[in-house]
Amino acid sequence: MRFMLFIYPGESYEGQVEPSIEDVAAMSKFNEELTQAGVLLSLDGLHPASEGARVSFSGGTSTVTDGPFAEAKELVGGYWIIQAKSKEEAVEWATRVPCGDGDVIEVRRVYEMSDFSPEVQAAGELSQVPPDQTTAD
Repeated sequence: MRFMLFIYPGESYEGQVEPSIEDVAAMSKFNEELTQAGVLLSLDGLHPASEGARVSFSGGTSTVTDGPFAEAKELVGGYWIIQAKSKEEAVEWATRVPCGDGDVIEVRRVYEMSDFSPEVQAAGELSQVPPDQTTAD
């Protein structure tokens, strides 16, 4: 099973220019543990919400709101996608993330097409297989 671990950093993250060397070293050590255990599929950190945008939909139209988002109390700061045998195993990995005060890790199972009925699977078939992972050049 695949699980996505979201990190919701504490309030000190927003507006932070660069993480400390110690924080990066601790996170790199954790990421290396995931890699060595063979469970890491993907990971990335995200720029602050002040550099992002939200697209909301209502009545068939879309509205774009540039960040920061005053109404948002919890913003995703990054994520990992891991392969685990159970939710309990994924949660155990989440407890090992080197977090600071106020940080939160959310663990969510990723849907697989096999989770759905054959009819839903057929409706979701793509003409091509999407790439495993994309990168910016």
